[in-house]
Amino acid sequence: MVVKGKANSLDIAHLAGVSQATVSRALRGHPAVNRATRERVMEIARQLNYQVDKNASNLRTQQSGTLAVLLFEDPTVDDSSINPFFHSMLGSITRACAQRGYDLLISFQQLSRDWHADYEDSHKADGLILLGYGDYREYRSRLEALVAQGTHFVRWGAVLAGQPGLSIGCDNHAGGLAATRHLLSLGRRRIGFLGHASQGAPEFLERYQGYACALREAELTPDPLLQAEAISTEQAGREAAELVLARGARLDALVCASDLIAIGALRALQGHGLRVPEDVAVVGYDDIPMAQYAHPALTSVQQDTRRAGELLVDTLLRLVHGEEAQPVKLPPLLMVRQSCGAGLPAPPTRRSATVTALRSGARSGTRRTPR
Repeated sequence: MVVKGKANSLDIAHLAGVSQATVSRALRGHPAVNRATRERVMEIARQLNYQVDKNASNLRTQQSGTLAVLLFEDPTVDDSSINPFFHSMLGSITRACAQRGYDLLISFQQLSRDWHADYEDSHKADGLILLGYGDYREYRSRLEALVAQGTHFVRWGAVLAGQPGLSIGCDNHAGGLAATRHLLSLGRRRIGFLGHASQGAPEFLERYQGYACALREAELTPDPLLQAEAISTEQAGREAAELVLARGARLDALVCASDLIAIGALRALQGHGLRVPEDVAVVGYDDIPMAQYAHPALTSVQQDTRRAGELLVDTLLRLVHGEEAQPVKLPPLLMVRQSCGAGLPAPPTRRSATVTALRSGARSGTRRTPR
């Protein structure tokens, strides 16, 4: 394509078959422009060597052309302090921002700080994407402060009725339901749950509620002896599994509220001489890369981090541009691997987890309660 002189947005509009206003919105990454149109406009702009004058555009709109991701530090075994689940989501958010012509600012925050203070007011960013939060009961007041000061923000987390602001999240109840139904289909009946299921951890609570619902469907009652609290770390998962085993109740499967908890549980079970999946089947949640490389490979509930990143960016941009936006629940997908023992019969009664756990428990002495 040939254009005399320096290309402008009218040239792009003519070649793309759209209005100049649509070209302007597409080049700014406006979510009202569908993906196909945006990509067509961007491709024509590249072929014409057209460059958006960000400074001029930002002066007109009083915007920075930047979005910010605020990450909250998590306890990890490495120096990243980032929950492994968020690694792929960060990549998706970065790509989505680049495709929509926005810069991305990534910042670590500590829950003790006033992280909600002045990002948008100081024009550091046009809006905030929040990942991770600790105890939701404490975090909620920060969200209310963001709403009160008119900050544009969207968060990844449980989609709750009446919560401040908008959330994009996974259908956690459906995920817990699918994981437990799968174990029941394999003949497992003594199914435990590891995870801090409370109002302070609403995503874990929804996964627990899905687990309990599946048991009730099978005319089974959740056994408190088979449940233990755990935050999302391997150490907490191991300690929670140790606590369940020490109680001596018969156990043939575990639903874990995260993959990190599940990997810790695998180590505890194997340390007690229990075979996974023959004696105890295990399901995690998140489908982080480590799940595939655990031994045995971990069955896990996958959350669509690629789509999540795109939705977080597009939803935030709708808010920035003064448009209506809605919370979204993404459907989960169960990734079945060796830790569930698909196709294997339920463990025989004479080789129960109870007997092995009690023998091992006598050797291992006192255990700490999980965090």
